[in-house]
Order: sequence, then C-alpha cells, then structure tokens
Amino acid sequence: MALSATVFKAELGVSDVDHGYYADHALTVARHPSETDERMVVRLLAFALRAHQLRDVDGELAFGPGLCVPGVADLQLTDYTGRILEWIDVGQPDARGLAKAAGRADRVLLFPFAAGTHAWWRTVGRRVAGLSNLSVERIPHQPVRQLAQAVERRVTAQVVVMGGQVSVTLGGVDVAFTPEPLK
Repeated sequence: MALSATVFKAELGVSDVDHGYYADHALTVARHPSETDERMVVRLLAFALRAHQLRDVDGELAFGPGLCVPGVADLQLTDYTGRILEWIDVGQPDARGLAKAAGRADRVLLFPFAAGTHAWWRTVGRRVAGLSNLSVERIPHQPVRQLAQAVERRVTAQVVVMGGQVSVTLGGVDVAFTPEPLK
C-alpha cells in the first residue's frame, strides 16, 4: 500500500516591503512521504517570495501536486485562461527538466537550497545558460534547516522582505537571509 501525503495547514503572513505587497494567506500544503521538511519549508518561502505577483495578475499562485508527479511545477502562477506565467521549482532539478519548464511557461524561477548547491550549479548552470526566461536564487541552507525543525502540522509563519533581505518567523524560530542570485 502506498503511503499518502501528510497535509499541513499554514497561516502565512507576507509583508513584502520591496514590492508593496501585504497579505495573509491560508495555505494547505501536502508533503509527499519522500519530501523533507526542508523542501516543504522552501516551497512555503517560494510562495512568500512570489506572492507579490498576485497583485498584478488576474489569476492564482498554487502548489503543484509535488514529488509524486514528475514534470509538474512545485508552484505555479497562472492566469485564469490557464497560461503559466511563472513555473516555480525548488531543489536541484536537471537541465532537461528546466528546459522543458522554460518552454511551457513565460518565466521559470528556481530556488535551490541544499548544502551542495554550488557544486550542482557548476554543472547544470552551463547547460541552462541559454534559457533567457530562467532565474535562479539560492536560499541559504542553514536558515532552511532551522525553520524545518519548527514545522508542525499547523504552523504560523511571517515573512518580511525588505531591501532584498528575507526575515522569517515560523513556529517561534526567527531567521534572516538574503537569497543569492545564481542566474
């Protein structure tokens, strides 16, 4: 019998000073049995970092089905016609997957976070250099590890983006970091 996803409820407050976006989001996040808490935290962070786009789009920002369905975005910003405006992934996908995403969406955003990101990027970065609609921002691993330790089935998080720095409070844990642009 296959294991089922674990459902998490998140109350996510976003104060994105850089983009003038302030909103609260009640989110349901399904974590696949093979997904780590770290990866799920980065999906929440990616939502917070891209939520400001909702102000300018008649559409929605939604989580994909996760690791159980290959070739599908972790998050997707779509307009109501179904057009994929932003394909958002976390982790370290292969170059072929990124190229496919770049062909399906107006913009592809990737948020790698693991300790070995720089070694992975030295290999994959060369292969995707020609993808003009791809942006890659590394989330430092240490803050992700700290936040993952505070994850519970019901969690409240506050994310503040100001001057490029991201401050996060999740389950009583406070961290701050600046995403590192790789592409």
